[in-house]
Amino acid sequence: MQAIPVLLMVEDNEDDYEATVRSLKKSHFVNPVHWCRSGRDALDFLGRTGKYAGTDVPTPDLILLDLNMPGIDGRQVLGAVKGDPKLKHIPVIVLTTSSDARDVETCYEIGASTYIQKPVSFEGLTEAVRTMKDYWFGVALLPNREKAAEKSA
Repeated sequence: MQAIPVLLMVEDNEDDYEATVRSLKKSHFVNPVHWCRSGRDALDFLGRTGKYAGTDVPTPDLILLDLNMPGIDGRQVLGAVKGDPKLKHIPVIVLTTSSDARDVETCYEIGASTYIQKPVSFEGLTEAVRTMKDYWFGVALLPNREKAAEKSA
């Protein structure tokens, strides 16, 4: 039986996190959402290191990633995910305030699956999140976790 897909949200701004979760709920998203508040936290979560060492945190099926965070930023997280044979299969959606063409190009070069500029209004965010949810959890086929793990072993 296929487990329900898990979303990892990497976002340093609590208000943005809460607005995105409200938008997901408004779109009838029932999947588990794990929140990492920094790039370092996300890398620890994904690698089961730091405070996640020895825990049974799930490998996410999709990552929603902010770019502009202090310390390890979203570009570095994206590079680490796409450079890791055990994680590179995970689609990464960049959801950020930046519309800078260099950020867009860099993220796609590193391996982002989608780049979305955060809408300013809650209504705009809700529509963007609904569209993202409908596509990634309704239309697209996500990689099978077990088969991806076997390939990287």
